[in-house]
Amino acid sequence: MKKIALLHIFLSVFVLASAQKIKKTKAEEIARENLKTATEIYKQKAKGEWDQKIIKYDTFAMKFDYKIFGSAAFGTRSLYISLHGGGNTPARVNDQQWENQKKLYTPAEGIYLAPRAPTNTWNLWHEAHVDEMLETIIKDAIVFEGVDPNKIYLLGYSAGGDGLFQLAPRMADHWAAASMMAGHPGDASALPLRNLPFAIFMGGKDAAYDRNKHAVEWSKMLDSLQREDNTGYIHTVHVFDTLGHWMQRKDTIAIAWMAGYTRQPLPSKIVWVQDDRLHNDFYWLGTEKAKTGDKVIVEINKATNEIVLKENSFAKLLVYLNDDMLDLDKPIKIIADGRKIFSGKLKRSKKIIKESVDKRLDANMIFYSGLTIEGAAVKVLK
Repeated sequence: MKKIALLHIFLSVFVLASAQKIKKTKAEEIARENLKTATEIYKQKAKGEWDQKIIKYDTFAMKFDYKIFGSAAFGTRSLYISLHGGGNTPARVNDQQWENQKKLYTPAEGIYLAPRAPTNTWNLWHEAHVDEMLETIIKDAIVFEGVDPNKIYLLGYSAGGDGLFQLAPRMADHWAAASMMAGHPGDASALPLRNLPFAIFMGGKDAAYDRNKHAVEWSKMLDSLQREDNTGYIHTVHVFDTLGHWMQRKDTIAIAWMAGYTRQPLPSKIVWVQDDRLHNDFYWLGTEKAKTGDKVIVEINKATNEIVLKENSFAKLLVYLNDDMLDLDKPIKIIADGRKIFSGKLKRSKKIIKESVDKRLDANMIFYSGLTIEGAAVKVLK
């Protein structure tokens, strides 16, 4: 009787463990169901803001206007978010700049959307609230207008260019390509642009704040980064020698250039540097203890089912995975500083699937499993 009881317990545990294990096809089904449900819930919550063309966050409000070009099918449309100039000036001047930005560019296909900055400060496009509000616009456009998350482009002129220099690298995982017109880089880092095609347009006589000099410096810097990493840092730089701050619409070629690229949602290599506006997610990485200046360089090797940390100063780094990235039915290895710090199988998790769906409503960035790395200690997320 004792043996039968023990056998019964063993079989019960085995059946329970088997029931909890989620196969790849089941994970895909769960992801689809979650995305459908989350989208419907989000539609009900966000319909008013999209219809009224105003995004609210904390005490801030961001008005926007948009126009649809072409006849792309729902779910395949492009989105161009275009940031106006102005800055530390009366509201009426920034309003005028916004009105001008609405008419500045014309894509052959897609939604051309011009937001009005929530403030009238010198850094109107790279204050902390802007990132959150642009993420909301993106989700709204995906849900209500059928935008393809892999075809979202960012551009900005003058103060909008200042903002783009900051927003493109710190939100690089949202954009398919970005174009900066007549702006100043400030303290922006080019390193996170590894997987984001980046364009610079500048008048050669645009000497205020040394904009023209900084454009040349960034051109050289991006050239150097691409030489060292020849599969990354795609870029183009146009300095129009005879022109000043207004480039007489020569910069409009940016639209066609950007349209030639689609986002890589799951790049095999990531360079992430934390800006002073902290982010907890970047492509398939995350963190819960971000601080300015943290840096990680990490690669995925699909052939060997490995994650290779080339450099990491994050106190706690999260790595999210799905079956398009690595084979989750086989052991995953993590290599750091040339040595193996983890080897083991991961379980697909309903919780991780739901969290990644809710975060972006992006079918291209749904994860099934995850790990946390703290120094040499690795834990599997459940």
